[in-house]
Order: sequence, then C-alpha cells, then structure tokens
Amino acid sequence: LDTATNSLMDADYEANGLGHLTMWGRNLNKMISFRSRTKVHTHFLTRFAVGMGNIWRFPYLCYRNGGGAFFIPYIIMLVCGGIPVFMLEVGLGQYMSQGGLHAWNIAPLFKGIGIAMTVILFLMNIYYIFIMAWAVFYFIMSLTTTLPWSHCNNSWNTESLTVIIHGIPRDCVTKADYAMKQELRWLHFCECGKSYQTRLCPPSYPTVYTMCYSEFWDKKSYETKIFRRRVLQITDGIDKPGGLVWETVLCLLFVWTMVYFCVWRGIKWSGKVVYFTALFPYLILTTLLIRAVTLDGAIYGIKYYLSPDFSRLSDPQVSVWIDGGTQIFFSYAVALGCMITLGSYNKFHTNFYRCICKCLWQCMVIASVNSGTSLFGGFVVFSVLGFMAKQQNVDISDVVDAGPGLAFITYPKAVTQMPVSQLWAALFFFMIFLIGIDSQFVAVEGFTANVMDSLPKRFNTPKSRMVIVAAYCFVSFLIGLCMTSRGGMYVFQLFDYYSASGMVLLFVCFMESIVIGWVFGADKFYDIIELMIGYRINKWLLICWKFLTPAITMGILMFQIITFKPIKYNKTYVYPEWAQAFGVMLAVVSIICIPTYIIFKLWNAEGSLIERFYSTKTPILKASRIPQKWKADKSQLFWACEDDLDDNSMPLSETFVDA
Repeated sequence: LDTATNSLMDADYEANGLGHLTMWGRNLNKMISFRSRTKVHTHFLTRFAVGMGNIWRFPYLCYRNGGGAFFIPYIIMLVCGGIPVFMLEVGLGQYMSQGGLHAWNIAPLFKGIGIAMTVILFLMNIYYIFIMAWAVFYFIMSLTTTLPWSHCNNSWNTESLTVIIHGIPRDCVTKADYAMKQELRWLHFCECGKSYQTRLCPPSYPTVYTMCYSEFWDKKSYETKIFRRRVLQITDGIDKPGGLVWETVLCLLFVWTMVYFCVWRGIKWSGKVVYFTALFPYLILTTLLIRAVTLDGAIYGIKYYLSPDFSRLSDPQVSVWIDGGTQIFFSYAVALGCMITLGSYNKFHTNFYRCICKCLWQCMVIASVNSGTSLFGGFVVFSVLGFMAKQQNVDISDVVDAGPGLAFITYPKAVTQMPVSQLWAALFFFMIFLIGIDSQFVAVEGFTANVMDSLPKRFNTPKSRMVIVAAYCFVSFLIGLCMTSRGGMYVFQLFDYYSASGMVLLFVCFMESIVIGWVFGADKFYDIIELMIGYRINKWLLICWKFLTPAITMGILMFQIITFKPIKYNKTYVYPEWAQAFGVMLAVVSIICIPTYIIFKLWNAEGSLIERFYSTKTPILKASRIPQKWKADKSQLFWACEDDLDDNSMPLSETFVDA
C-alpha cells in the first residue's frame, strides 16, 4: 500500500477504530492516548518477561513433577504452542481493535472462545490475587528485628522439650518424659537454627540438655511451619473451614483496593513504573541465587532440578505433560484474552511482529527472557531445597509440601541465610507484590474491557466504568473470602488446578489455532498481518497454527482425559467427591461456552446446516481493513463489512449469507 492509503487507513482508525478503547478510558481525560498505545508493546515486553508464573508457579510445578522431567513438555510447548499462540493473539487484537471477547468477530460462530476467556479470567482473578495477599502478609512479618521463621519462639510453635543426651548433643537423644517408654530413632531437631542427626540412645545417661524446635515429631522446617500454621492456619481438610484468618482477609482487602485504583487510573499510570517492576526482580533473584548456591547441599537440589526422570513422562499417576504444557500458556498469559486486549491498543500499522521478533532468532531470544526467568527462579528454589534436604537428612522430594505454597517456604529460607535478612525479606516480598499487582492489573483490565464492550453505548462513560470496576472488585473479594478460611488452601488448589490451567487452557488454545488456521484461514491471517506491517512473515507460524499447535494441545489434552486422576493436596490428602466435582465444574464452566455458543448461533440462523455454518462464520470486518488482493478477487467475497451495520441492526452473522 502506498503512503496515501496508509494515511487514510490510519485516519479511519482514529475516527472509527477505537471501538472498545472508548470503554477503556478514552473519555477519562484521554488517559489512554495514542502515545501510550504506541508504546504498549515496549511496556508489555518488559511485563511479560517477569511474572508470578515464572517465580511462583513454575518452581512448584517443576518440584511436583520430578524436576528435570518437567523441562521436556515445557520446551516442546514453548516452541510449538506458547510463541505461536502469543503471536496469534497480539496480531488478532491489533487487526480487530477489540478486546478478547469481540475480537472473535473474525469468526462470529466461534465467539464462544472469547466468552470462555472471560470466564477463565474471572475465575483466575479470584485466586491469583492471593499470592499478593500472602506476600503482603510476609512483608509485614518481615518488619521485625528478628524474622519469625528464623526461630521457634513463636506462639504457633510447640514448647521446648528437655531431652537426655549421651555424650555430644548431636549424637543421640531420647524423650525426657519416660512415662511413654518410647525410644526414638533418626529424629531431627534444631537448636537455634542448626540441625542435628540423632540415633538411638539408651536412657541410662542423666545429662540434661534443653533445646528449642518447631515440632518434635514433624521434620518440616520453620518456613513450612510458619506458612502452614501462621499464614494458612490450615485444617485437616476442605470440609473443615475453621473460620476466617482475619490477617489474610485484611491483606486481601488491601490488595483488591490497590488493584481497583490501578485499573481506575489506567494503563498510562502503570507504564510509569513498569521498567522498575520488570528489572527489580532480577536484582533480588540474583542476590538470592548467589547465596543459595553456596549453601551446604545446594548441589543436590540443582542435580534434582536438572536431571530428568524419564519414567515420569509415561506415568499416568503424575501430571508432568499437562503441567509442563499449560505452564507455558499461563506464563505467556495466552488463552485469557489479555494479549488480544493489549494488541488492540496498537495503531493499525504498528509492526507488532518486528516489536516482538524482527526475525525468528530474536523471537526466541525474547521468549527466552520469559522462560529463562522461570529457569532462573528454579535454580534459587532447588538450591534451597537441596540445603534443606541435607539439613533434615531426607530425600529432596519429601523435604517440603509440593504445593502452591512452595515459593513461600524456599525463598524465605534463602533469605534467612543472608546478612541483614530482615531487609532482604522485605525487599523480596515487596518484589512479589509489585510483579503480582502488575499482572493482576492487566487481567482485571482484560475482564472489565470485555464487560464494557458488551454494554450499550450509553453506559460507556467514566462514571459507569468506575462503578463497574468497583462492583467487580468487591464481588471478587467476597468470593475470595472462602480461601481466607483455615481450610481455604484446599479451595485455592482446586481453583489453580482446574479453573485457569490444565485442560482449560489447552482446549482454548486448540480452538484458537483451529479457528485461525482452518476456519478463517492461516493464509488469510497472513494477508492481514502483511496489510498491517507491510511484508509477509515467516512460514513457521503458519505451520504451527495449522498443524503443530492443534496436534500437540489436543494430544496432551486427550492424554490428560484418559489418564485423569483426582488431585491430591501435598500428595496425601484426597479431596472428597463433592470437592472434586466442584473442581471439574470450574473447568467445564468455561469449556462449555464454546460448543454452547456454536449451537446457539446455528440454531438461530436460517437456511440449511451448511448455509447456517457459512453465514455464522462470516468475518465482520471494517471496509478499510480489507486487503486489496481480497477486493480484486471477486470470487472470494467471504467477509461482511462492520461499517454497514448500525446500532439497531441484527448481528451480521445471523443475516449475511456467504456469496
């Protein structure tokens, strides 16, 4: 296209192409300006490289699935799933200038994909924010002269015991109270942060030695105890809620309040601090890594981290394939609609492909920043796990709970090994809060944008937006209260396992690839990318969209369904059947949106089944955004013009019949 045509198309974009951007705050004192949209990819690239999926979620999934074995499905999905779907969503959002819901007017029959994304976002925002709430809890506890997880003189620890020692204290130990007449073998206890290995000791030695430790019968560390007993105050099961933990309730309320004001102020405010929030974690993680790798036993943790157990890849009892595959989607924030929304902020001719990857090599480099951050954080976690395992003389796989709280056990342990540990602890949890609030901000924006898009235009005012965002944050806070109870961790894991990961993300990514690759057509999608950026991109993405991504996502999804096993908490607690049913419902409620919407659209269309299919899949596009090659080929009239519709007309997907 020549310069004049480009100018006309940009003018049309500014006049008519904002669409949902009006609802995102164009009238809020022009909070979202064209300048901010031009820079959105710069902001985004610094955001998505560092997120909670890298620092919190990746290490615990890797630990749960046997360390190095987790890398195999992770890398496969990175190359064949994560990057292609990420590029698809950004390109789709930029072309349609719509959020994650209405961008699917590119194939209206499959608009259920956008609805499913909205449901997933709603559920994810409810539980994801708890990572920040826990970080605030830990941050407050860090503001003390002595870190509470560095000693056992806390109200939640058991009382000190008097034990009889034979010779050197670390050689042997028996119980001081002989009433139970029970000798102990291979117990582990700590004295002022040190661990001693004990062996059988006859009770004939009268030497008395008093020492403190967090739990005589349980070999878990202080860090495990403070998370379980102080933060979670966890009960024995999901059917024993045990009342609310008021400190967690207050932390959750504080975080939701911060999210509200971030969303209310808009993207422009967030962009001012994004570089700090993206780079600050690397400073903290690097400092922790330097200390962690020097700890005694760290090498054992690193070996466990890097050495794959190939038997886990074929073991139906573990979820290494489903976890490794979906972690990529979670880390790259695809299948949620957020990337479509962020892409929609670009001007029509922004070269998003060059912004993200000038060539395939640079694409891999930028993607490596994301995945490299996950690997980097994993080295810190597993170095500390090796240290803790050697202290307790247990296998690394048994040293702590392999659950969502892993990061809140290992990172605090690393902090206690550093000088001025209170300062480093406060900085670390402040970092967790910053990167978490950044991700939550985008996720809440993605959901509220879809809601605002769906409302009549008379409600698209700044005041309406403020009310809707406030109502959404308040409702999410109320629902999240169930996870602030003493049995809330069990609910949290159900949400994490079923609602926004696993089969849900796999199915949505599969449908995205099928719709763009086959229904709309990968070649046509290449045409519109060429229209936007001025040249045709590498064929690798076309191959992925049509073949590799659908095959791999469906393959892993089928493997998960065939080998499905109910989730367990900490490898031991079996959820009751009603809780498992609730978890499955969390997954089904979003997946079912896609086939339900397809059936609804076909049922309400006219003509034969074939005619209904063609009419309802017809893309609704702007006339100014139709490639010239499509217009020149009169036999290929497969689109309808959005410009021809008015506010009172029926949806075009119900009235237009493919020529």
